[in-house]
Amino acid sequence: MSNSSTTPPTIPHTVWLGRGSHVGSDAADVVRRQLQRLKDREVIDDHLEPDEDQHGVERVFEARWRVEGTVTVRARLTLPPVPEPGPGSGSSSSAASAAAQGQEWVLVAEAERVWDPRWPSPATVFWPEDADADWDHVTVPGLRFREVNPLPSDEKDLRRLFRSCAQDGWSTHVVVHEAMTPEALGRLPLARLLPPSLRHCVVEHRATPDQLRSVNWALLREFDFQVPRGGAVVLPTNPAAPGYDVRDFSVRSVFLDGSEPTALVDVLCRYAVSARPLPEGGEAAVTALRERWSLMTLEEELARERRLVAMYAEALEAMTKSRDLYRESADRANEALAALRESSGDVSGPPSRTTGAAGSPFQPFQRTFGRLRDATKALRPAPPTGGAGEGPSRDGGRSAEEQ
Repeated sequence: MSNSSTTPPTIPHTVWLGRGSHVGSDAADVVRRQLQRLKDREVIDDHLEPDEDQHGVERVFEARWRVEGTVTVRARLTLPPVPEPGPGSGSSSSAASAAAQGQEWVLVAEAERVWDPRWPSPATVFWPEDADADWDHVTVPGLRFREVNPLPSDEKDLRRLFRSCAQDGWSTHVVVHEAMTPEALGRLPLARLLPPSLRHCVVEHRATPDQLRSVNWALLREFDFQVPRGGAVVLPTNPAAPGYDVRDFSVRSVFLDGSEPTALVDVLCRYAVSARPLPEGGEAAVTALRERWSLMTLEEELARERRLVAMYAEALEAMTKSRDLYRESADRANEALAALRESSGDVSGPPSRTTGAAGSPFQPFQRTFGRLRDATKALRPAPPTGGAGEGPSRDGGRSAEEQ
C-alpha cells in the first residue's frame, strides 16, 4: 500500500458517491425512463438532462428530491464515453469486449446536511431496482453489488483481486468468512439487510470455510491483517484513510442465518461516515455537482444572479482601486522627476551651459567631449613656415626676418 506523506482530500460528510457499470443496452434511455417514472409518481421533485457537452462525449442527468420531508438532495449522474477499440483490434472482438465492459456510470449526491445511511439510495433514483437489472456491476471485473461474490481459490488471483479492490475507492469492499456452510438463508446476500444507502456501494466478498488460510495469507501480504474465523473485515483503500484501524472495522462473528447482522451493519455505517479519501476522479465529480448544477428553482436562480452581481461589483471595485493606485504612482513619479530637474537648476528645459558645468548630471559627458575636442586639435597639421609666394603667417603677416 502507498505510504505517501501528503494527505489526500476526504469525502465530504454530506456527499454520497457511487460508481459502477451498466452492461445492458442504451444506458441513457434506462436512466431517462426511470427519472420520468419517479417524477410522475412524485418521488422526486424534478430532473433534467442538461445539454452541456456540445460534442456528445458524455451524458449527464440531474435530479433533486427531499428526504425526511425538508432535506433537499441534489444528484448528478454521468455516463462517460465508452473507450473506442484500438487500431489493431478486430471489429467483432472489440465489440464483444465493449459489451462485456459495459457503460461506466458515476453518481454523486449531496444533501443539505450530513448524509444518513438510512436515506434512500441515490442509485435507485437513476436506476431501476429490479433484481435482473444490468447496472449494478462493479468496475472491478467480475464483481456485482447486491450479490455474494465468491472469492477465487488461487492465492495469486486472491492477491490480485484484493489489490484491485484497494484501488476502488468508490465502493466499500468487505470480506466475510463462513465458519461453516450456511443454510439457504445464509447464502443470500447481506446487502438486503443493510441500510438503503449502503446497498449499492458495498461489495460483499464471501470466503468458504476451507478458504480461511489462503484468504488470510493474501490479506497479510496486501494489508498486513487477517479476517477472523467466521467474521468479517472491511478492506481499506489505497491510500488508506488516515484514521483507519482494522480493529475498528472488523467483526468477530457474522451469523449467516438470515438474521440482521447488527455488528456488521454498525461497522459498515461507521466506515461510511468516517474520513475516507476521495477516490480518483471523485474531487472532479463533486466539483461538477456543485459548480455546474443546472436544475435550479426560481429562488436558486435569483440567488445565483445576486451572487454574480456581487462578484462583478467586487471585481469593479478592485479595478477602480488598481486604477487609483496607478494614477497615484504616476503622480509621484512626475513629482520626483520635477524635483530632479529643479535640483539640477533647470525647471523649464534642458540644463544650460553655465549650470551644466557646475552641477549638471551631464557633466561627465561634457568632460568626455572636451577631451575629444582637445585630442582633435592636437591632430591638426602644423602651419607653413615661409616663402615668397606664401600667404601671411599667424603673427599678422610679418616674415621671420622682419621680426
